Amino acid sequence: MSEQRTSVKEPTVTRRRAAGTELRSPGSRLDFALFYSEHLAVLTRFVMRLGASPYEAADAAQVAFVEAFPKWDQITAPRAWLRTVAARAYLRQVGLRDRPTGSLPDRPGGHCPLDEVVLREQEQRVYDALGMLPPRQRQVMAWHLDGFSHAEISGQLGITAEAVRQNYARARLSLKKALNLGVEGPR
Repeated sequence: MSEQRTSVKEPTVTRRRAAGTELRSPGSRLDFALFYSEHLAVLTRFVMRLGASPYEAADAAQVAFVEAFPKWDQITAPRAWLRTVAARAYLRQVGLRDRPTGSLPDRPGGHCPLDEVVLREQEQRVYDALGMLPPRQRQVMAWHLDGFSHAEISGQLGITAEAVRQNYARARLSLKKALNLGVEGPR
């Protein structure tokens, strides 16, 4: 997939866009709607890589987009911003889920509303293996699988690039073992 970069707000800040999609009016409702339609499923999968169920992930992704809408023209790195907000929304859900309640809340029935998130058996094995990783390794791997560099991940998570590299290498090794792939030393 080719990547096209277009300046937004400041000349040094760029947004990644899907191939063939032009940024028509930065910060506009149309830009937001296009970004939403292109990235909702991707953001949902990102949150699932953090350990969320499809329902929890869809809810966290939706929360992130709802928070982004009123300040869309001020967000200079929307992919990273949305992932940070969605991850925090998911962690808040986990905290609420662990609190005892008087009665069990209703769970949505049927299928997840995002058909793009339906997993094949092999994908489910990968998500299960990701869920077995320690939280920091799972977090680093989720960002990496969404195309962020070690330096970008370092900046977003507030850890050193070396810590990102170590967590990534350990996560890869653990995933190879869990998925019964040829295990070799970290790269």
